[in-house]
Amino acid sequence: MIDIYAADEQTEFSVDLERWSELCRSALVEEGVRGLAEVSLIFTGEAAMAELNEQFMGKHGPTDVLSFPIDAEPDPTGRTPDAGGTGPGEPPSADIPQLVGDIVICPNVAARHALEHGCSFEDEVALLIVHGVLHLRGWDHVIDEEAERMEARERELLARHYRSNAS
Repeated sequence: MIDIYAADEQTEFSVDLERWSELCRSALVEEGVRGLAEVSLIFTGEAAMAELNEQFMGKHGPTDVLSFPIDAEPDPTGRTPDAGGTGPGEPPSADIPQLVGDIVICPNVAARHALEHGCSFEDEVALLIVHGVLHLRGWDHVIDEEAERMEARERELLARHYRSNAS
């Protein structure tokens, strides 16, 4: 079971936390997240996003989305028979959720980008959620080839799991 902890910490735009949580969950499943897992999906204002962007990316001003991966697959700790390790201990419990990470979205910036891209606000938010999930799962777009693969995967996930209100 994948738990999405969604929060709307801004007041400028109405966001449907249930709808966006479901899209996030669907994308995570498609990206191989299994078992107990947790993700935070936070919608925040420009000032808070600018602070996060400065602190973690070294960039000035707000951005549309930031992703903060937390856990990869946890490594077993301690030593169990025939499993190696450095000392006594038990392997991690299956009851402990994988902390996948946090996705932070700024609706104000998303709305501006929607105008620039000629799409609806909802379409832009959907793209940002899928983009954020892919970053949590290790995708990147630093070089053109990676960017093309990531954009293709975004289109694929959106086609499968997102329906525009305009449709």
